[in-house]
Amino acid sequence: MKAGYLKWTNPFNRKTQYVSTAEARVIVFWTKNPAPIMMRLDELEMRGINYYFTVTVNDYEAEGLEPGLPSLDARIESFVRLSNLIGKERVIWRFDPLLLTDCIGPEKLLEKIAHVGSRIHRFTEQLVISFADIDDYAKVKVKLARHNVLWKSFNEKSIDQISKGLQQLNTEWGLKVKTCGEKYDLSEYGIMHSHCIDAELMKRLFPSDPVLMKFLGVPVSDEPTLFPECDFSVPTGQDLNIKLKDRGQRSVCGCIMSKDIGQYDTCVHQCMYCYANKSDKIAQSNIKTHSRFSESIIQDAFIAPTIKEVAREWETLIRNTQNSEEDRIMPNMKSSVKPTWRDYPDLFKTDCDTPK
Repeated sequence: MKAGYLKWTNPFNRKTQYVSTAEARVIVFWTKNPAPIMMRLDELEMRGINYYFTVTVNDYEAEGLEPGLPSLDARIESFVRLSNLIGKERVIWRFDPLLLTDCIGPEKLLEKIAHVGSRIHRFTEQLVISFADIDDYAKVKVKLARHNVLWKSFNEKSIDQISKGLQQLNTEWGLKVKTCGEKYDLSEYGIMHSHCIDAELMKRLFPSDPVLMKFLGVPVSDEPTLFPECDFSVPTGQDLNIKLKDRGQRSVCGCIMSKDIGQYDTCVHQCMYCYANKSDKIAQSNIKTHSRFSESIIQDAFIAPTIKEVAREWETLIRNTQNSEEDRIMPNMKSSVKPTWRDYPDLFKTDCDTPK
């Protein structure tokens, strides 16, 4: 964000693109572990950048399907903390994907959803689901077979059973339940289609941003727009998501136009149903090259920082880490002495072997 741009590699043709962040108005975070970014959200606030989260909290712990994740209890704790920090309207719960195996039938899957939902439904307004399409991903089938996971396809009967169960659970929760990227019409169960990058939600959450509102087609005073050559005005009553749909996505995707800056082969959560990693070893190798000073998630192009910049980054990291630990152990007894990078010379030297 400080540099004003980043480099992104297309996972299909391997071509690189430079993406400007200078005019970014909204960031939508997809994550299974929001804890690391939570201490840096104030930087987005200071830059006037709007944001919200879609946080996946599944319950596949007993089956070991997400071995690289923190424990379920820790993930639920992070979800609740994030909701309390930024508001439940900005934290969307995903139980995604829904997965059937020889050990997880529809009833068991509903039990798992209920187990998580009973603890977090008060801290969100939405639940988004999708049905795993394992048949569409050959490498996922290979990975599951390698780990002796006997998966099963969804059919009309199992989808109806799960939808009815969710409808019953939601009588207590009162959430907006939606599907992501699904062709099925489940409206009879109160389940609608999702817009994960949602213009209507942005309109509700960030009405004080005139540039964003003008881009969305919401009537505002005469303010500059992100794309002055385009007319995005929306007739009264028309769904903003229809007008602004991202034409580069699948027809069943309801997201509005945006730029994905995630990178394949960089996640170390090791989820066995994941299609975004060729292998866990490649992802683990790639992430070792990660640097906060790189143009991209993995360090294929390096921006050499100054010593002062590195020192400032480390002081911030150490201070936030110390404060977080003190908040957990002694919330009312914080030390008045703030550490600097000089207090951690070995740590500083290890991570900062960069050109001067």
